[in-house]
This record gives sequence, C-alpha cells and structure tokens, in this order.
Amino acid sequence: MSEKLMARWRSLAGTEADRLGADLLSRYGEPHRRYHTTTHLETVLDHVDALADSAANPDLVRLAAWFHDAVYDPRRGDNEERSARIAERALPELGVSPEAVATVARLVRLTVTHAPEPGDADGAVLCDADLAILASSPEEYAAYAAAVREEYSFVPDEDFRRGRAAVLRSLLDLPVIFHVADLEAQARANIHAELERL
Repeated sequence: MSEKLMARWRSLAGTEADRLGADLLSRYGEPHRRYHTTTHLETVLDHVDALADSAANPDLVRLAAWFHDAVYDPRRGDNEERSARIAERALPELGVSPEAVATVARLVRLTVTHAPEPGDADGAVLCDADLAILASSPEEYAAYAAAVREEYSFVPDEDFRRGRAAVLRSLLDLPVIFHVADLEAQARANIHAELERL
C-alpha cells in the first residue's frame, strides 16, 4: 500500500477512515488494472490540487477522485455507477453530510461522460484531472494507450480497435475536453494520432 497516498487520504478523511482508505487503495491495486491504478489515482489527485482554486468544493472533488475508479472491471459498463454507490454507502459512516455525499456521488457519475454542465466548477475540475493524461507527452500518451489495451487484453484486436475508436471520437465530439486546464490542443493532437495508429 502506498504510504504517501494513505497520508493524503488521512489528511482528507481523518484517521478514523483508515479502513476505507485501505480498501480503496486495495481496489486501485487489483492485478487486472494496468492504467486505472494507484498511479492514476495519485495523478488525478495532483491535478485536482493544481486546479483546486477553480473548484467550489475542492475537498469534495478530492473525495470524488478517490472513489471515481473504485470499481474498475473492463468487462462491465457500470463501473462509475458502482463506484458512486460505494461512496454513497461509505461516506455517511464517516459523518459526511447527505448533501456532500450526493455531490461526491454526482461527480463520480460524471466521469461516464466527462461533460459537466456550464457552471459546474467541481465537475470541471474532476473531469479535467481525470482526462489530463490525454494532454501528456506523446511518449506518456503511448504508454497510457498501451496500458488501456492491456486492460482489455480479452477483447480481440478488431473489436478493440472499433470500440477504442468510438471512445476517442466521443472525446473529440465534446465541445471542449478541458474546462479549466489549458490542455486542449495537445489532447486533441494525441487523440488524432492514436486514431491514425488504430
């Protein structure tokens, strides 16, 4: 378990939440994960911290980041919903208010589309943080794409190419991919390059 991440969890949720933090970290450490790992969680948290001034409720965005990939099974299509439900069950036990729990769960569900409504500052920050890998260097992006392919190793190549291309095109179809961070051009260039490789 990452002590660094556990320390971040404690500073956010308190020491009484250690068991939940350990459970979340074990989920991100599941052996079938290649991209959606503790490294991804740490990167998302780093980006949330960098964009925190743009959020209305930065700590709720941080909580949503912890839960957003709590469930990750590439064979299923309801991971975000199942992750949100874990937050809805676990956070009240920590004394988190119903309104805050609802915000965290809404933010987790938003990572299905990464399309926050205008004025949704918290959603914009979480979505930008979750998608920041899209605007990384070409080398980092290639490693990300390869890791995603490994997570879907059970899918035949032709089916994967078709499905992955659909995901990438849905990102390109968004009016903007990034709402706070200035990463749009690099992300679109990386996505177009991956589509050409597919």
